[in-house]
Parts: sequence; C-alpha cells; structure tokens
Amino acid sequence: MRSAVQEECVTESMPEFVPEPTPDEAATDLVVVTGVSGGGRSTVARALENVGFYVVDNLPQALMLDMAQLAFEAGGAARRTAMVLDVRSRAFSTDLAGAVRALKDRGFSPRVVFVDADDEVLIRRFESVRRSHPLQGDGRLADGIAAERKLLEEAREQSDVIIDTSHLNVNQLRRRVEELFGGEDARRLRITVLSFGFKYGLPPDADYVMDARFLPNPFWVPELREHTGLEEGVSGYVLGQEGAHDFVGTYAQLIAATAPGFEREGKRYLTVAVGCTGGKHRSVAIAEELTAQLRDIRLSAHSSHRDLGRE
Repeated sequence: MRSAVQEECVTESMPEFVPEPTPDEAATDLVVVTGVSGGGRSTVARALENVGFYVVDNLPQALMLDMAQLAFEAGGAARRTAMVLDVRSRAFSTDLAGAVRALKDRGFSPRVVFVDADDEVLIRRFESVRRSHPLQGDGRLADGIAAERKLLEEAREQSDVIIDTSHLNVNQLRRRVEELFGGEDARRLRITVLSFGFKYGLPPDADYVMDARFLPNPFWVPELREHTGLEEGVSGYVLGQEGAHDFVGTYAQLIAATAPGFEREGKRYLTVAVGCTGGKHRSVAIAEELTAQLRDIRLSAHSSHRDLGRE
C-alpha cells in the first residue's frame, strides 16, 4: 500500500497526458481574425456573431489552443468559435503561423482571416475619430501603421483569406463576411468574382485577374453611359461582343479545373478579379456572367463589385 508521499511522487513524475487529435475536433469550426488596426476587425467580429459564431475578442495568442479545446468540449453552438487577435494586446506574438500549426496538430482546421486597408484609408479613419494609432508612440500616425504592418507581415502571408476594406462600408463588409461564413458548407472552396476598375488599382487579394478591356466600352455609347453592368441593356451589349462568351467560358473551365487542386491544398477562398477601366460596365457584366456559369457547374461562387458607384 502506497503512502501519501509515494502517491504524490508518482503523480509528479507522470508525463502530462495530451490527447491525440480526433475527427470530431477537426469538425469544430474555428475562425481566427486578425489584421491592421482600423481595418474593421470589430465589424467582422459582429458579422460572425450574426451568422452563429461564438466570438472571443482580444484573445491572447497563447490561449488559442485552450480556447479551441473548450469550444470542442462545450459542443453545441460553441463548436463555431471565432477568435479575434489584437496587436495591442501585450500577449500578442508574431508567431501566428506557429499557433495555427499547433491547432492543426491537435486536429483542428482553423481559418485565418486578415483584415486590411490602404494606408491612406487607415489614416483618414483614425483622423475622423481623433484617435492615435496603438503603435504610434511619439511618432506620426503613418509610423504606427508602418510598425504594425511589419509586425503582422507573416500573419498576412499565412492567412486563408484577406478582406480589403479600403472601399467597403460597414454594411458591405458585413455582407462579405456573411457570404463567406454563413449558410453553405464552410469547408468548400468559396469563389468571389470581384469586378474592379484598373484606374483604382488591382485588388490586393486577387488570385486570378481577368482583363475585360479588350471589349468595346459601353461608356462611349450615350444611351448606356449612365447605366451599369448589372442592367440588362449594358450586360447584353457587353456579352454580345465578339469573343465575350468564349472569354467567360474559358475562365470558367480554368477555375473548374483548378478548384479541386486548391481544395486538396487546403485553400478555402479564391478571388477572381475582373477588371475594366472604371469598374462600372464591362467588368460588372462579365463578373455576373462568370458567377452564373460557376454556379451552373456547382461551384460555390458569389459576385462583388468593388468600384461600382465610384464614378
């Protein structure tokens, strides 16, 4: 019979038990949200709550694995958990990739969302609310933004999806999050067909870029100038041009051929950017048609129009 002292010694000498990953844990829906200050993390968090996620804000990175385990053990609604990481937290680490790997080693499949915006937009946002940047210190606002970008560089590179909020209002950002994380099977490859105007710059999160400027521009047709590619007159004009249907069909086939490979490699989000000069006529019509064709072949696709209404 062992004494109390012997029992204590045995207990202390035993290695900590770490359970093996299980298929049930892999089914837990985890989202990790990070990004630049002023980019819209709070709006993303609220939108995730709207589609049924349990959101933990300003979570220390060291507690990510513990939080995931708690979500699994709690079951029910907690199985859909979003963890928001803030660079302002003293517990923030630059090794987000390592933390995500630790989750995967335990059988979880986290999706990392990085919220970003152009420096000029961030400056305007901070100035409008008369707040200093959390990393600004005694320097300029631009210095704080630059320091944070450096700190988050690897996190951005390792993210599954980048949401550029530079040209999105609160409602548009909320809808984007709901499209990505609500309703359909969250583990399928989701395709965003994004129209844009080249004169406003390339979308930074584009995986494919299609250039629709080889088609005649409806801007030079007086009766179409003030209308958009969402309207039948403009859409019919654009898609009726020689080569338009072949252009869309070829890209639809390309995306269909590569989608299974992206899924096998663990990519869950694909952004196909379609550009024209101003993002009002040709790119919008082509984006809508491509989205329809992708849905016809049972791919999860939705359209978004970055620059529509800017002119």
